[in-house]
Amino acid sequence: MIEVHELSKKFKSGDASVTAVDHVSFSVEDGELASIVGTSGSGKSTLLSLLGGLDKPSAGTVRVNDQVISSSSDRELIAFRRGKVGFVFQSFNLIPNLDAHENVMLPMGFAGVSKRNRSARASELLDQVGLHGDKQHRRPSRLSGGEQQRVAIARALANRPSVLLADEPTGNLDSKTGRMIVELLSTLSHDGGVTVIIVTHDLSFAKRTDVTFTLSDGKLVS
Repeated sequence: MIEVHELSKKFKSGDASVTAVDHVSFSVEDGELASIVGTSGSGKSTLLSLLGGLDKPSAGTVRVNDQVISSSSDRELIAFRRGKVGFVFQSFNLIPNLDAHENVMLPMGFAGVSKRNRSARASELLDQVGLHGDKQHRRPSRLSGGEQQRVAIARALANRPSVLLADEPTGNLDSKTGRMIVELLSTLSHDGGVTVIIVTHDLSFAKRTDVTFTLSDGKLVS
């Protein structure tokens, strides 16, 4: 379960202070598919970074299961990001000189998983996200945008995280491929028990999630 209480994040801009997230509180149950929507600059991506331990809040708390990550040490946050949360980005962020299979294996290497087990799990995950056969051994440049995003999702799941955070995962995809990615994330949530939170500007995708949080000027408005 993810619990957010009175979460705020301020940034310095010259002599001024900008509040990107302003006293936000909400919770997401285990295995739930949630979306965060709002206009550009509303604080969506900043909020997602706080949930994933990529940034620390100015005030408030973020609790993921039994860990209060908002007050965790840098070492604890590294362990959290490595084993408990997976990230998916709009730009895919795949390593261009590695093939799909190798990209998925990569985070397991940092976690100390044996090469044999890394390889088997990578194949299993790529099959799970619908990338089969020869495509598993193609480099990103030889895959479509939708296929690259599937690889990115498989990589995010490599270390068996309980939480998956996706920042505009359909932003670089056509509408048909985008719907397929949302369906895949929904399956991972409802059938796989992974808590999935998606930042999106597309309200049609948000309507397909279990719960939607709307941000405006850093505040939770609905």
